[in-house]
Amino acid sequence: MKAIRSAPLRVGLSSLVFCGMAVAGATPAAATPTQTPSREGLTPLVGLAAERILLADKVAAAKFGTSTPIEDPVREQQVLDRAAALAGEAGIDVPETVEFFRAQIEMNKVVQRGLYDRWTRHPELAPTDRPDLATEVRPALDRITVAFIDHLAATENLRRPTPRCTISLVLAQTRTDLHYRLDRLHERALHGAVERLCT
Repeated sequence: MKAIRSAPLRVGLSSLVFCGMAVAGATPAAATPTQTPSREGLTPLVGLAAERILLADKVAAAKFGTSTPIEDPVREQQVLDRAAALAGEAGIDVPETVEFFRAQIEMNKVVQRGLYDRWTRHPELAPTDRPDLATEVRPALDRITVAFIDHLAATENLRRPTPRCTISLVLAQTRTDLHYRLDRLHERALHGAVERLCT
């Protein structure tokens, strides 16, 4: 299920960024753990965050209208524990990595709540298909988890409270927003998911 793409296309700097990205072939969707994401700044990492944010649509569709709550503390802790273990193996800061993943989880829930509200107010927009979390969603989330670790490790030197990181993050968010044409709900969630990458 795709996000509603209601955000208007931007011009000026955003358009230039998008064009430069297209020329370089550096789209979030093309990023893989075998690439060297540090050469592309934070774009691959932010692109992965967008992919994870968009998966919230399927999670919401699977749960909406059922007794399954949005909150899933057991599953959330499993994700955080795995992130901590993978960060330790990769030699990157474990508490920092856990907080990054915690932000991904919280923003995923922001999208779910926003979609619940939208579908409750406009039943005609509610999904008619119910994705299977075990086979359709969790394998994708697990793949993104591993890729996150690779990209966090590759951008470790960039992710510092410096103007260089801030500029890279702004460009990465602009590129990603344009690439996925995020609506306001998903754009806001993406911002919350990556806003602390430079701190």
